[in-house]
Amino acid sequence: MTYLVGDTLSNIPAGDRFRALLARPGILKMPGAHNGQASIQARNVGFEALYLSGAAMTASMGIPDVGLITVDEVAFFVRQITRASGLPLLVDGDTGYGEALNVMHMVRAFEDAGAAAVHLEDQLLPKKCGHLNDKKIADAHDMAAKVAAARKARRHLVIMARTDAAASEGMDGAVARAKLYIEAGADAIFPEALNNEVLFREFKKRMTADGYGHVPLLANMTEFGRTPFYTAAEFEDMGYKMVIWPVTSIRVANKAQADLYAAIARDGGAHNFVDRMQTRAELYDTIDLAGFEALDASIITTIVPEAMPQA
Repeated sequence: MTYLVGDTLSNIPAGDRFRALLARPGILKMPGAHNGQASIQARNVGFEALYLSGAAMTASMGIPDVGLITVDEVAFFVRQITRASGLPLLVDGDTGYGEALNVMHMVRAFEDAGAAAVHLEDQLLPKKCGHLNDKKIADAHDMAAKVAAARKARRHLVIMARTDAAASEGMDGAVARAKLYIEAGADAIFPEALNNEVLFREFKKRMTADGYGHVPLLANMTEFGRTPFYTAAEFEDMGYKMVIWPVTSIRVANKAQADLYAAIARDGGAHNFVDRMQTRAELYDTIDLAGFEALDASIITTIVPEAMPQA
């Protein structure tokens, strides 16, 4: 069923659907989806929520993840993913695209586009991937003001606060910031770039000991970063309620595309790459071409009047 009719997009606000998923037992698994097609493929194998990464968006645009994209550009991705899949979507809100009023604008724009949740980070521009060196960290109270602004603007959006402070301020700084952000209105916390199981467990333990054990924590399982490979079950055992694989889908897609272009350049065509392609039938099935065609046919059927009405 296409998003134009039926229940692909629920009447229940996306944020409320996201909260319902968090309220269930177990860890919420959110793979990154860098476009509408990827979101359908993730949904079709059983995922119930998705993540939209700033790094994946910018990579798909051919630029680095340094804070160049705008609210409207992100909203374009949000709309296509939520329309295509109908799933609750957590969106990377970077540093909020400015100060308090900009953050409030971002929240309303993302809600209008269909987002379920957003996370803000406490870096300064030009921002970096959380797993890189020499990140510039914002004043904690300035970040808390952005969180409070997001909370004030939201109608249903789940507000998460990401802290990148562990690398520069240690566990004490990261925990202190997390608690401040919760007091400012954050619904969940994303401690970025913890680089071993001991740190993941310590963060959860410290938050629980200080009375914040009820606040959901998000773990980032990105490749080629500071975090070793852990499974969703392992993160759940460490006390985390959510896990994302932010850039994984586009890493795989980009590698396949690079191999394809190399094959065309080498072989003078794509004939030696056909066995690695999504077939025409598979593509049409994924995007529900038949459903769109059936809907179009039902709408354009012409009814011819039998006679002119009499005056």
